[in-house]
Amino acid sequence: MSIMKAFYNITYSRFRAPWDIGPRQELVELVESGRLKPCRAIDLGSGTASNCIFLAQHGFDVTGVDYSEAAVELGRRRAKEAGATVNFVHDDLTNLRRITGTFDLLVDYGTLDDLAPKDRDLYLQNILPLTHRASRFLLYCFEWEPRWWERIVFKISFFGNMLLEPSEADRRFGSYFDIECYTRHTDYSRWPSGEAVYLMTRKGE
Repeated sequence: MSIMKAFYNITYSRFRAPWDIGPRQELVELVESGRLKPCRAIDLGSGTASNCIFLAQHGFDVTGVDYSEAAVELGRRRAKEAGATVNFVHDDLTNLRRITGTFDLLVDYGTLDDLAPKDRDLYLQNILPLTHRASRFLLYCFEWEPRWWERIVFKISFFGNMLLEPSEADRRFGSYFDIECYTRHTDYSRWPSGEAVYLMTRKGE
């Protein structure tokens, strides 16, 4: 088991994660405004299950996938407590084996930016078959231009990565999706220093 996977298993099984803050603001806004309507949805890295449960409670047919067994167990328990129907699947987004079919909406809050560059390539190869023409993809990530000392920290830490650099989303997804930058904030007086949310739409073949 990788250090990262062990970290998430321990966090989800024994503690309340710092990012356990309920459904994310941008997702709530887009659903409540009607821009994202009930459909077949998948949460890529379902974690605390807050986004999955919110979507299920608003009429979406939801699958949550996570490579942490503890996250999947937590999701199932929380969905049951909330009276929400969610299909939770234990799988690896860099090597999917248990997810089939396509989805109308893909949601990723903080999964892609955790991955090393080579794993980000694998992630893209694995999630593209889950899309069809006009699939929507809501991507949240930490995003800023890392300073020299941050590059050193990321290189030596067990996390490896925790952000996308500016233009990386366009470079990785631009060939496949029309990309709208829904929100972006950068403030080098705080850390993490920036975040962005992209709402993407799959292009036709």
